[in-house]
Amino acid sequence: MKLYLNKGAFLNRKAPTFDAADMQKVIAIADQISGTGNYSLAADYFDNFARDNDVKSKENIFTQQNGPGFSTVRGGNSTYARTKFTVHYNQVPSGWNGFTTLSDFYDKFESADRRIGGPYKGVTDTSGMNVGFLIGQQYDVNHNPLKDRKGNNLAFTREVQLKESGNNLEVTGIRVVKYPPDFFTSKKSIENNEASNDYVFFRYADVLLMKAEALLRTGNAGAAQAIVDDLRHKRGASAIGALDLNKLLDERGRELYWEGWRRQDLIRFGKFLLPWQLKPSDDPKYLLFPIPTSDLAVNPNLVQNPGY
Repeated sequence: MKLYLNKGAFLNRKAPTFDAADMQKVIAIADQISGTGNYSLAADYFDNFARDNDVKSKENIFTQQNGPGFSTVRGGNSTYARTKFTVHYNQVPSGWNGFTTLSDFYDKFESADRRIGGPYKGVTDTSGMNVGFLIGQQYDVNHNPLKDRKGNNLAFTREVQLKESGNNLEVTGIRVVKYPPDFFTSKKSIENNEASNDYVFFRYADVLLMKAEALLRTGNAGAAQAIVDDLRHKRGASAIGALDLNKLLDERGRELYWEGWRRQDLIRFGKFLLPWQLKPSDDPKYLLFPIPTSDLAVNPNLVQNPGY
């Protein structure tokens, strides 16, 4: 499905095209997947990413098994690090106080949309931490307000700069916890690769959204809208209204954030080079990655991509 949907973008990233035959193949493959009866949308969005997502989720199609004896490196598919990247040193589990998301993206969610996050059993009642987007004052398990290392309230702000240097540098930016921390697999599972959250590559929700996109790109907006509305209803969000490509791109962002598809989606929808919050417009060369110099050094047949 991904290949047929992105075929025109792979051939011409500056001006993707969408052949009707390719879109029909996307629709047909989606119908084949649905027809197996093996997959359905999860009752709780975050069950797809939980420590026991191999049991709870009927939505995940392709995952990387994690847990004691399976994950042997810090990076890659070690899902515990996905939380470490973003949460503060004084939270439980303790993090590296790194990545944040942008307020412009956060504002695309309705307050009732489950995907925005909130309490999650086995996490909030164990550590005080919520899942999803963390904004405002953070608390421990006894609901005591946490502090940062400077003694400020650990209250994550909407505002963030690319480089922070002020007294509030530890609290700027909305944090993201997509994979609920695993407190139960072992005594070390919140701190190392024993976390049992299987890393998710493909989900049934993505299949449905790809089908909706193929329908929309071939003039069947009504059927596409029905798919998107069904998905949004499951997530606790209201009907999307008249569907267009901009709304569909936003919905893919809400559904698939932190799952590794955004760059590909932005290129396919012709939005990657445009400016957005904290980002200026880009040079078209960035539609392609550079070929690593180590590869160029050992293969004289390779030619570096333009602009690098």
